[in-house]
Amino acid sequence: MSFSQPTTPESVFTYGSPRLKFGSGASTELGYELASLGVRRALLVTDPGLEATGIPARIAEQVAGEAVELVVYGDTHVEPTDASLTDAIEFARAHGPFDAVVALGGGSSIDTAKAVNLLTTNEGELMDYINVPVGAGRAPAKALLPLIALPTTTGTGSESTTICVLDVLEQHVKTGISHPRLRPELAIIDPQLTLSQPAEVTAASGMDILCHALESYTARPFTSYERKAPSERVPYCGANPISDVWAEKSMSLLATSFRTAVRAGDDVDAREQMALAATFAGMGFGNAGVHIPHANAYPIAGQVKGFRPSGYPQDEAMVPHGMAVSLTAPEAFRYTFDAAPERHVRAAELLEPGAERPADLADFLPQVLVRLMRDIGIPAGIGAVGFEKDDIPALVEGTMKQQRLLATAPKPVDEDAVTGIFERSISLW
Repeated sequence: MSFSQPTTPESVFTYGSPRLKFGSGASTELGYELASLGVRRALLVTDPGLEATGIPARIAEQVAGEAVELVVYGDTHVEPTDASLTDAIEFARAHGPFDAVVALGGGSSIDTAKAVNLLTTNEGELMDYINVPVGAGRAPAKALLPLIALPTTTGTGSESTTICVLDVLEQHVKTGISHPRLRPELAIIDPQLTLSQPAEVTAASGMDILCHALESYTARPFTSYERKAPSERVPYCGANPISDVWAEKSMSLLATSFRTAVRAGDDVDAREQMALAATFAGMGFGNAGVHIPHANAYPIAGQVKGFRPSGYPQDEAMVPHGMAVSLTAPEAFRYTFDAAPERHVRAAELLEPGAERPADLADFLPQVLVRLMRDIGIPAGIGAVGFEKDDIPALVEGTMKQQRLLATAPKPVDEDAVTGIFERSISLW
């Protein structure tokens, strides 16, 4: 089953990305970049674990040499919630005004910085801007401050995207805020900042990279949408020639670096390739979009039971975002195979060059993904993180709230389809 041909097919796609500065030692040039923007006082958003390493203090000292003051907010919550974002926003409002916002950390810090930037420059509260149907989906009316992102994990691609992801605690759902104004002004990617990333975090966040690339590559084509007025086009415009290039390159980099980065965390070359892969995937999905695995991941994370993954803080149960995305990916791509068989086969061959094609090509990409997941220590399905068959109706309900993502899938997605994907994902091997 595929989408019906639009009466007036879209003929225009949009592409956006931040300025990029990449390479070992690039983070030492933050002060120069802030000064070149005329910044004299900036908010640095980071997390307690990173703050304990001394890296934020070192960076604050470096930028002071350019006569720039950094005010540090160090309480970013791993996997942000509406409550944690509100805390960061209130801190920024109390300690501002600022000329810019700097995010130092993984996707949690970058997404927190995006929310802070939005709510310190625009009126209203967080729920006003969260995507419908969870929130009101309001667009920012005013320009935001320059946001500079320095990722310290290789995964989310948040330094390249227009999206802020969060858990809404009362509704037990993960959702987001999406608007082009949230995209960072500049991404400074220094692979040296990722060397302390634990193996488990490298595995989970790396699966986020992989699914970003795969989902944008297999997203419905931009030409399958009905033509929209310029003001109505959304950041997720569907697979297009530019996003395809970034996705393919990201998968090629992952094929040669992912397993090594997990097994040998101090391998600088592997870390550099993973950092590139994360950025490239972000530049792809930040325009084309993601679909079923990410839509499924939101309720998996939002409805977590007692799972506490090693390598992450143990003070609360959580399913890390990249892990949650991966747990239904093999079966999601089995479902979408018939919408674009050639793309699924091409992706499998990029991820595992030389792999033997199975008799049923629909099995190819799921088999490649399962082999990778087993090799890097990802749990063997949603059952391995505590979910049972009786939990599936609630998971499906949470997935169906992610219509912004499901609309990007290459074929229609209904409750029966999502139920089948979850049921087949209880145990992947």
